[in-house]
Amino acid sequence: MSSISYSSISQVASLLHSKQISPVELLDAQLSRISDLQPELNAFVQLDADAARAAARELSAKTPAGQLHAIPLTIKSCIEVANWRVPAGSLLRANEIPSRTAPIVERFRNAGAILPGSTNTPEFLMAYETDNRVTGRTNNPWNLDYSAGGSSGGEAAAIAAGLSFGGIGSDGGGSIRVPAHFCGICGLKPTPGRIPATGHIPPGNCSFGWIGVVGPMARTAADLRILFNVLAGPDPGDPFSAPAPIQELSTARGKKIRIGVLDSSTIGPATPESLAAVIHAGKLLEQSGFYAEPFELHSLDRALELWWFFFGPVIAQLFTPMVEGKESQLSPIFLDYLEAARPDEPTTMLDFITKSAARDAERARILEAMENVPVLLSPVSSAPAFKHGEGTWRSPNGFRETMRHSQWLNLAGLPGLSVPISTSSEGLPIGVQLIGRPNEEELLLAIAESLELARGPWQCPPFP
Repeated sequence: MSSISYSSISQVASLLHSKQISPVELLDAQLSRISDLQPELNAFVQLDADAARAAARELSAKTPAGQLHAIPLTIKSCIEVANWRVPAGSLLRANEIPSRTAPIVERFRNAGAILPGSTNTPEFLMAYETDNRVTGRTNNPWNLDYSAGGSSGGEAAAIAAGLSFGGIGSDGGGSIRVPAHFCGICGLKPTPGRIPATGHIPPGNCSFGWIGVVGPMARTAADLRILFNVLAGPDPGDPFSAPAPIQELSTARGKKIRIGVLDSSTIGPATPESLAAVIHAGKLLEQSGFYAEPFELHSLDRALELWWFFFGPVIAQLFTPMVEGKESQLSPIFLDYLEAARPDEPTTMLDFITKSAARDAERARILEAMENVPVLLSPVSSAPAFKHGEGTWRSPNGFRETMRHSQWLNLAGLPGLSVPISTSSEGLPIGVQLIGRPNEEELLLAIAESLELARGPWQCPPFP
């Protein structure tokens, strides 16, 4: 059954619709695969096989209706699901069981999806390595010695290994796109509010909640589109939620859209293989009828400094009262974040207001530069996946240097989509990043599908 586990959502939906496989048979195949591979990958936090089987039996008696009828999907374990543990990777939340379910999870269920379980994260999501003191370390299915990325590392590993057909991650500085890049799948960081983050832990209902979003992850851009269409739409629990309707943009081929190949020197260095993947992707897009041209976006250092102000000192100060005196229960990787992020002096209200105004100015400057170039192309990070333990917040070559290519988008509130393109000399996936203007996710998805078509079929990892 491993072949069906790597099928696309539309392929599986066709098999279910034609009754070549039943919902119960499909779920049993997935649960068996999870049982076989979970000991090595450690992608899951919560498994609810009994509830999933009950849902599969119920759906077996129904005519397929929703877009995700009987498709097994997964949820990052920082998103509330009633009666499931939602630890967000922390011993301080190890026994937290919410009574409510996030609207995006309900949207999956209303579309017919079956949810076998939730996936692993670093503590409070504050690292690009998925490891914690509750459920341990998640391994990369391309090479178990390497990181699956973070903070949606469990989700990326599960999808890449065929344990899930897709799911929901979250992204405050690359936490969807980087794990997708590390594990060779696709991930979409949407515009803040396009998909509601209600029910996400930590909550985003604050004055800088735009920095973090929730979004779909899947093996292909076509699958991302299906998930995005189900998840998108406003919700009153998300203050950034907006009623932006789905645009029917099924293809972007032949439209002569300008795609700016972002000058990497404006962000930071990347490995030769990572840059080669961007160049290759640009050529594939040109072959597909797009204009791919060099593009400079000056002074992104300022955007990155501002991103770190909110993601680092501000968030660290919010965590401090919660964790003070409980340091012995915290994971080393979270302590590493706190050490790097705590400011010498407390942030004042004037600092916050000044930086918020500066953020708005930077965002306006970036959007003005993109007025005639609606899509940019860049690396996702400076390199493919790193070995376990080699990624830290400490300089030099800490996360502030290696993940710059993804972080600035969260400051500007732009959508970004990671697409696998090639593999490194070590056999690790290399993705590229498509960057769009606010609320133009449909254009990114259409271009990503064209890029995949030119690239060739999705490649599964060398894993059982």
